[in-house]
Order: sequence, then C-alpha cells, then structure tokens
Amino acid sequence: MKKTPALTETTTCTNTVPATHTRAVVLIIDALRFDFVSPNPQTPPSPYHHNILTLPQELTKARPRHSFIFNAYSDPPTTTLQRIKGLTTGSLPTFVDLGNNFGASSIEEDSIIKQLGLANKTAAFMGDDTWMSVFPDSFEISFPYDSFNVEDLHTVDEGVIKHLFPLLEDPTKPFDFLVGHFLGVDHVGHRVGPDHPSMKTKLEQMNDVLGRVVDLLDDKTLLVVLGDHGMDRTGDHGGDGEHETSSALWIYSKGPELSRDAPPSGLLQYTTFPGASLPHRSVQQIDILPTISLLLGLPIPFNNLGTVIPELFWRNSRLLEALKLNAFQIRDYLKAYRDSASGGELDGYWDELQRAWDVTLCKKCNTEDTLIKLTNYNRVALSTCRALWAQFNPLRMAFGLAVLGVGFIATWSLYMGLSSAKYEWNAYLSSQLPNCMRGIAGGAVVGLLLFIGLEEKLEGIDALDCILFAAPIFSSLALMISSPPPILASIRSLPIPLVLHTVAFFSNSFTFWEDRLVLYLGLTSIVPFVLTGIKAPTTRLRYRILGFSLLYAVCVRLMAISTVCREEQQPYCHVTFYASSTLPTPPLPVSRSELGLAQTFIPVILRPALLAGSGFWLLEWLDSANVLGDEGWTPLLRTARTWLARGSFTLVFFVGGALWYLIPLCLHFDKSQAKQVKVLGFANAYGSSYLLLWTLAFALVYNASQLSAQIALGLGALALVSFLEVVDGVRDVRYMEQVFASATPSAVLQQQPNPAVDQSPPVRFADIIPVALLGLQMFFATGHQSTISSIQWKAGFILTPTASYMFAPITVVLNSFGPLLLAGLAAPLLALWNRPPMMASVPGRENTKPELDVKVKGETTVAVIGMMLYYTSLLIGSAVSAAVLRRHLMVWKVFAPRFMAGVAGVLFVDLAALIGFCIGFSRITSKITFLFQGTS
Repeated sequence: MKKTPALTETTTCTNTVPATHTRAVVLIIDALRFDFVSPNPQTPPSPYHHNILTLPQELTKARPRHSFIFNAYSDPPTTTLQRIKGLTTGSLPTFVDLGNNFGASSIEEDSIIKQLGLANKTAAFMGDDTWMSVFPDSFEISFPYDSFNVEDLHTVDEGVIKHLFPLLEDPTKPFDFLVGHFLGVDHVGHRVGPDHPSMKTKLEQMNDVLGRVVDLLDDKTLLVVLGDHGMDRTGDHGGDGEHETSSALWIYSKGPELSRDAPPSGLLQYTTFPGASLPHRSVQQIDILPTISLLLGLPIPFNNLGTVIPELFWRNSRLLEALKLNAFQIRDYLKAYRDSASGGELDGYWDELQRAWDVTLCKKCNTEDTLIKLTNYNRVALSTCRALWAQFNPLRMAFGLAVLGVGFIATWSLYMGLSSAKYEWNAYLSSQLPNCMRGIAGGAVVGLLLFIGLEEKLEGIDALDCILFAAPIFSSLALMISSPPPILASIRSLPIPLVLHTVAFFSNSFTFWEDRLVLYLGLTSIVPFVLTGIKAPTTRLRYRILGFSLLYAVCVRLMAISTVCREEQQPYCHVTFYASSTLPTPPLPVSRSELGLAQTFIPVILRPALLAGSGFWLLEWLDSANVLGDEGWTPLLRTARTWLARGSFTLVFFVGGALWYLIPLCLHFDKSQAKQVKVLGFANAYGSSYLLLWTLAFALVYNASQLSAQIALGLGALALVSFLEVVDGVRDVRYMEQVFASATPSAVLQQQPNPAVDQSPPVRFADIIPVALLGLQMFFATGHQSTISSIQWKAGFILTPTASYMFAPITVVLNSFGPLLLAGLAAPLLALWNRPPMMASVPGRENTKPELDVKVKGETTVAVIGMMLYYTSLLIGSAVSAAVLRRHLMVWKVFAPRFMAGVAGVLFVDLAALIGFCIGFSRITSKITFLFQGTS
C-alpha cells in the first residue's frame, strides 16, 4: 500500500477571508466519541457516557447561530499521531503510517502551526506530549505530559487544567492559538471501557472544564472542542469501525454569529450513529483545518484536502469566497502533486478531476449551484486521493505470493522427505542442504540479471527486490527437484481441516467468525483419534484414548465460552471475556513424570509464578474497579502489583530458566537395592523434561494475561497434555496393529522387538493439527481477534507503572501472541511425549555404532516443520484473499488485518518452534546422551 505523499510546499499567498476571530482555543478530548456529546444518543442511553457532557448541546440549543455540533469522521488509522497530522495538515494518513505512532517524527509539510508562525502569531500547548514530537520547536508556550501511561487517568488532565486557566485569565492574552489535549477519557476507555463509573466521572470533569472555559472566553476567541477519534465498545481504537471513526466536534463563538440561517441542503451531509434514532450533521474531521484557518484569517495549508464547513461561513457572501479559496488551494496541491516524482499516479484520475473542476467555472450558474459544484470538486479530490493512496503494487504482491507459494510446496517436500527418511533423516538433510545453498546463490545472480535486463519495465521494483525474490524461489525449486514430494502420498495425507481453514479466508463471513470456525475444526480434528480409540485392541487403551479425547474436547469447548466480539459479529455475539471473576488455577499433571527437576521446579518456580500472575491482575482489578472505595489505596496497589509482576517474571525467566538449563531432566535414580539402580521417569525422559521448558513460557504468557485469559490458558494447558496422552495412546494402537499384521505377532506378549516392525510409529500431520488449532483457540479465548482494536494495551504496564519502551512491547507481545508462541513451542512434544531413550542402529548400517534414539530427533524435526506448515498455509490463504479482494469494501476492516495477523502468527510460531528445537530439544538430548552414553 502507498504512503501519503508529503509535499514540502507552503502556502505563501495572503488570500483569505476577513477573520471573525483573532484567537482560537482548541481543546482535544482524546477519544471523545460523537455520542458522548450528541443530543440524540443511541437507545437505550448509557448512564455512564450519555447525557453527561451536556454543555455543547445546551449552548447549541440556546444559541444555534453561535454553537454547532458535528459527527466528525476520523480517517483510519484512528490513532492519536495520525489524527494530529490530519487535523493540522488536512492530509490523509494511511495504515502504512500506523507504525509511526510509537516513533513520531516532526511534520515537515505545511500545517496550521507553520502558518501561525509565518503570521507571527503565538502558539501555546499543554497536554499529550505527542504534539511536541511532531512540532518540536513551534510552540512558544508548552507544557507536555507523558501520553502512554494509560493507568494514570488524571495527571495529564490536571496538568492541562493547571496551565490552561491562567492563560485564559491573563488579561494580556499571551497566545493567539492554544491547544489543550486531555487524555483522561481515552485512558478510562483503555482501562475499563466506556460503560464504567470512571467514564462518567471523567466526562463530568470535562463538562465542568468546558463550562469554566466558556465563562472565560472573550468575544474575539473561537472555541473548538473535538475528539481526535472515537472508541469501540471495549474502549479501544486504531481501526476503522464506526465507533472508532465517529468523533465529536463542537465549535462555539461567544461573540460574532457564525451563521445567519441554514445553508443549502445540497451542501450538507447527515449520518446516523449506530443505535441512534435520528441522523445528525456530519463532516470530515479534516474539514476543521480549512475552517479554522479562514475563521482566523490564515491561508489554508498547502496539503489540505478538507472542505470548509458551510454553516460557519453562511453570512453575506463569505461561504462563496471561502469555498473558492478552498477549491483553488486543493487544485494547486493536486497540480504540485502531479508534477512531483510520484505524480504519474494521478494520470489515470486527472480527466475526472479536470471535469469536476471545469464545471466550477460556470459563469451562468447561480450562487447555490456554484457552491455545490465547488464542494463537489473538493470531495472528488478527496475521494480520488483516498482511492489513490489505497493502491497496491501488483508486481510486488505477485513476487510475495510466488515466494510464499513455492516456499510452501518446498517445505511440504521437506516434510514428506523427512517423514520417509525415518532413521536416515540426518543423511537426507545433509544431501539437501548443499542444493538449497546453490539455489540461493544462483537465484541471487538470476535476480540481479533480471533487474538489469528489465529495469525499465519493473516499476517500483529495485535490484534488492529482485534478489530477495529470486534467491528463495530458486532455493525452493532446487529442493523440490532434488526431493519431489510424492503426489499420490501427498494427496492421501492432505489435511482437510487445513484446506478448509485456508480457503475460508476468501469469505468475509468466515473471517468474521474465525473463532467459531477454529472451535469447529478443533473438535472435528479429534474425531479420527476417537475412532481409533473405539477400535483399540485393549480395554486400557480404549479408555485412555476416549477419556483423554473427551477431556480435550471439554477443555476446548469451555475455552470457547470466553470471547470478545468483533464489530461485525453484532448483535449475534456477546462479550464474555471480562465477565468472569473466578481466579484460575494451573492444571494438575496428567502424565506421572514429577520426579527429578520437577520435584523442585513445580513448587518453587511454577506455582509461585502462577499465583503471582493471578495476584497482579487481582490487584489491578481492585484498583480499576475502585473496590476498596478510597483512591488513597491506589499508590499502594500499583506499587504492590508492579513488584509482584517483576518478581514473578524474574523468578520464571532467570531463576527457572537457569535451573532448567543446568538440570533439565526429570529423572530420579533409586539405589535402594544393592547392585541395582532404578531410573524413575525413564519412560518419559524426553517429554517430561521438555514440558518443564514449555511451562516456563506458559508462566510468562500467563502473567501477561488478564484473569479471564488465565482461565483459558489453564484449560489450554490441560487440553494440550490430554492430547499428548491421546497421541501416545494412538501410537500404541498403531504399533500393535502393525505387530499383529506381521509374521511374529507374539512379540507383543513376549515384549521383544520385532525387526520387521517399526518400533516407533512416526508423527503424522493429523497429530499436529489439533495442537495448531489449540494455539488459535487460546488466542481467541484470551480476548483477542484479528483486529487492531483488540490489542490489550494495558498489558504494557505490567512491569512498570508508566510506559517503558524496553518492557512494554515485550509484555504486549506476550499478551497478544503468547498463545501462538505456546503452540509453536509445543510442537516437539508430539514427538517426545512418552518416548524413552533407546539405542538403535540405522537400518542397513548395523555394523556402525548404535546411536541414542536417532529416530526421535528426525521426528521432532518433522513435528516442528509440520507446525510451521500449518500457520504458513493460513498466511497464504489470508495473503491471497487480501490480494484478490483488495478492492472489496471490507479489505481494511477484514482481509488486511487478518493478513497482518497471519504474518505475526508465522513469525511467532516459527520463532517458538525453532527455540524449542534448537535450545530445548538439543539441551535435553545432550544431557541424556551424556548420562546414558557417558559422552558429552
């Protein structure tokens, strides 16, 4: 997607209309949604945020020519930095700019702040320090406050109040333009949502502040009150939902009238807020910029795409003058844009723009027609730029999809090859690695030659793009040619749940309801195991497989009760994620492997860490819900919970991690009998030790998750261990079936190895699917969706009471993608669970020295690659759907966010799986080899 072009030209002409005011006070109440000030809120009204901030509607009713309320559309992404840019420059930030919200850079293009400086006017600021990042040297008076501490509901607002009123009371009026940015409403929304007593308290405070401001205004000062964006039903924002893009705008003139009567209806637009019974006057939020500029007698900034608000100029011939200046300014901007390096993008739209401009030059049209034509030109320009900056580079998209598709097929070839290699997995990898490296080298050369030969035709593609495309393509092709996947075997092993899950992304409805789809696929994926259990040859195996399958299904179904709702799921979805006040408890171990390290690890590391994690969120709830009734407890509660979280993370990551790395095995040696040593825990030496590593990651994710999510995580852990027992039981059934089908079935009774039978049935892709789906089920059950607004930002304040750029991203990632990390880290368990260390020779090389469980190493590799394949397939499905449906109305609401979630899923699952294999599995095998072979 394209970024908004920022032209550095500045409006230097002095053409404007006579100013109605000499000063302006602009008060931004962050996240002030339109219905918070609307005289006709939704039905039934909320007692916490409707009809609380009533001053705007009271003054509008009493002085309709002086006071105006609008539903202002805030262009997504609805994040503060992007909205500040839109408000001050009149431009359209896109989703590509979203990442800048955490690393703001100064605005170089023309803005109202720059125009104030050119006019030698004084600008003052107080509040959200984001303004100082984008306008570092523009305010003669400034009082910035930290903006990222959502736990603090009052400091920023009290700071604004502290510095605002002395300036208003100063008879010399030492400012011409004053910006006050309140954050309390936004922080209440993030912390407890809009339907909470804290929101009512904060809106009452804002109503009182506005009342005092109005009392102190003189007749020459214009008051503008607005929200930079709205908030969704949970209090978050960032996306393009109606609640997020509907912001409040109130403009009030204590002195001169702004309008004589209603302007022509052809100039006005109306929007009905969700749930409201009546439509209300609506504008684009960027319309504020040209409107304020002309009311103050300033030129309109060069990059503006907004249109002056008609009501505020409907007196004498001022509206016609204002719209002409506005249209000429936009025309000049489009001409400069077309002459710039990126101007070729406008060629396909220029004829339409020119036709819209030509009709504005009509000399025989009456005033009303001219006003409508000028407004229409401005809106055509705005819609053109919106469409233009939402364009994609099809060639780059094709490159990316080709790399994903060919890479997936090559990885499937690798998966099938390793599955067939069995004991000789090491030799197989050794033979394929050189081919892949030669493919990378050859592909890089071909990519460079491709660029040199086709440079003129590869618009928007550079040499590095060609190399990054060709190198992985040729490497994948080399693997596919040297080890082609068996077509028939691949078709037979084609996982139907994966296919259904992947193609579901082409439907916006299935994408909306992916949480329900994952539940269905997860429960369906266990059916083959149940059928195997029913046919098990022994009663014990039958009860074991069916019992643990039932436990897995019950846990998954209970997890699905916890959910947050997407906007598109309304009214058929009800939020249950925040409903539970029950504290979760860690699941009891199912497999009896609690010896060795586990005897110390569980009571000293795991249990205290889980209790501390629950304790942190319990204290957070006591604080946010004001259960103790006295705000004097707040400092103590925040200090206590912060240190509790720090202690828990330190205990798990440093103490637990070091202990596991030094002594990873869960084995106990019983020397009570003379000349005999019993090794207890031997049957699950690999699995139990690796499970302890998994619980370290589980404890970190658990600590970063809210109370309701902790219950879901506990159920997920129990479901995982249950499924591992199911897989092991089915593996026993498969082994017995193979023995019975062999020439020596008595080997089962004699407990003697049969050389004709594989002693360890391999991991199948069907074994991987339920664990992969379990990771997604935990993702949804912990209060997440594939939407930006479902990110739980409060997780960024677990380790520190204020925003820390070192720790906040870590805890937010653990909270958001921790379930997927756990799924990736669990992949090796499918190959390791209930696998004792066994000495074996590679078939065909019996004369060589036996190796310790040579096959389990290959199967662990297969399990890890299989987990990567599942999430890569989901990424391909979401990427292809986003590319094919890029002109769909819901591309930014549905398909693009799911694609971004798919990218994050692959990154975190692959990272966790590699950590599990390269660190966890390697450490365990080295210790077991040292112990049982006497070598390091």
